[in-house]
Amino acid sequence: MVSTAQQRGLDAVLRTITDGIAQCPNTVLTRIWLTTPNELCTVCRERKDVSDNSRWLHLVASAGVSRDPQADYGRLDGSFHRFPLGERKIGRVATSGEPLRLAGLRGDEEWIADPDWFAREGVRTFAAQPLIFREEVLGVLALFDRGLLNEQAFEWLRMFADYAAVSIANAKAFDEIALLRARLEEENLYLREEVTAALGMEEFVGESQSLQHVLRQVQLVAPTDAAVLVTGESGTGKELVARAIHDRSRRRDRALIKVNCSAVPDQLFESEFFGHVKGSFTGALADRPGRFELADGGTLFLDEIGEVPVAMQAKLLRVLQEGEFERVGDTRTRRVDVRIVAATNRDLKREVEAGRFREDLFYRLSVFPIHIPPLRERREDIPQLALHFIAQSAKRLNRRAPRVTQAVLNQLAAHDWPGNVRELQNVVERAVILSQGGPLRVHLHPSQPRETRALSRDMPSRAQLLTREELKRQERESIIQALRTSEGRIFGAQGAAALLGMKPTTLASRIKALGIQRAKLRDADLPG
Repeated sequence: MVSTAQQRGLDAVLRTITDGIAQCPNTVLTRIWLTTPNELCTVCRERKDVSDNSRWLHLVASAGVSRDPQADYGRLDGSFHRFPLGERKIGRVATSGEPLRLAGLRGDEEWIADPDWFAREGVRTFAAQPLIFREEVLGVLALFDRGLLNEQAFEWLRMFADYAAVSIANAKAFDEIALLRARLEEENLYLREEVTAALGMEEFVGESQSLQHVLRQVQLVAPTDAAVLVTGESGTGKELVARAIHDRSRRRDRALIKVNCSAVPDQLFESEFFGHVKGSFTGALADRPGRFELADGGTLFLDEIGEVPVAMQAKLLRVLQEGEFERVGDTRTRRVDVRIVAATNRDLKREVEAGRFREDLFYRLSVFPIHIPPLRERREDIPQLALHFIAQSAKRLNRRAPRVTQAVLNQLAAHDWPGNVRELQNVVERAVILSQGGPLRVHLHPSQPRETRALSRDMPSRAQLLTREELKRQERESIIQALRTSEGRIFGAQGAAALLGMKPTTLASRIKALGIQRAKLRDADLPG
């Protein structure tokens, strides 16, 4: 009893109960079935037999001492893995909540499914006790014994079942608390990030027609659950639009979870989106919920969505269409209710044509597209934005706001701002720091002619672009060549790291990530 009470994880509790009873004299087999939906049962999911989501009795723990040394009484996936509630003796005990003891068995009774097994093991008694906690039947504890279980022993089994039910309920509660704690910690992290980000730009500033058009679109789409694709150049405020949509939606009481897709390594995308279970890969020291799970009931903002690898886009499409996913290393299917707002500064239609972005995912994300115009196309907003950032910076820096002349405002409005609102904010803050109580002065680099800038933006599309796989292949070939030249050495003045101009530790991690085996380098590994 004490060892059971000390356990917290449900699996550990179940094993402790069955292993303890199995050590009693004359015990052949002891098992526990718990009432759960088929979709939450690992065995049923592996068998792809989860169409019926009603509650069944599922075998969750088994132990015993067989006369056959080849018998495996720890298996959970045998013929008696599950029972419908109310069927057979186990199902009827679960339905009625009444215990059952059948002593003096011959082995030829009609209800016995496997008489040969009864005969081989010498079973004389079958007993079953319901596992009841707070008037709810959690499952059934069953015992097959070679002796004649008397009333006193049967009462002892009843007491053990009562303690077991309490331990099982506590273990389930601990598991749920651990999951909620992990989710709360992740949400708190994102909320702290939200507070930090909110210090930068808290509201829309400007009265231009193009900005008002954006705000009208936000007002229209926010109350719905439609997916939104926010496009625009870097620094135009795409995240601000996403936050505005969330704050005006029915999901505003839940979290707005953000993912910067360009900052997630390719090999971690699935874990970042969907989470992982302990031991699913090196470094997975504990269960961790993914961003979709954290955003359940709220909004998920996928920034730089164009950076998601093609291989990951199919899994992303599935969760967007069906609301279902599995954590890395887990077979349990989880459901979420998430509203998606995506953002990109890429031309996704061109990415689709080039085969770098799935067409079906593009249409799934762009149910309601919102384009944010660059700052140079709404110059009338620049003076108002500048005054807003001046007051904001002075307050944050604990300084008196500098005097601003009309000439300075005209100078700011005439600039093209290739970095858009973000660049304007940074320039203004730097000017406030340098003002030292005097008038505001700004120093701007001459704007590049628009035709030249447009040509520069078009150049990458005209040049030959490399895909992620091509870049990885080039990197791998370069590292292999450096290792051949350095005879496999990484460190030192003549090592591969020095030849490549990178830190040895960085090179070592890239070698591991790219699957390069220094001890097995062959001429065939070299390019050409």
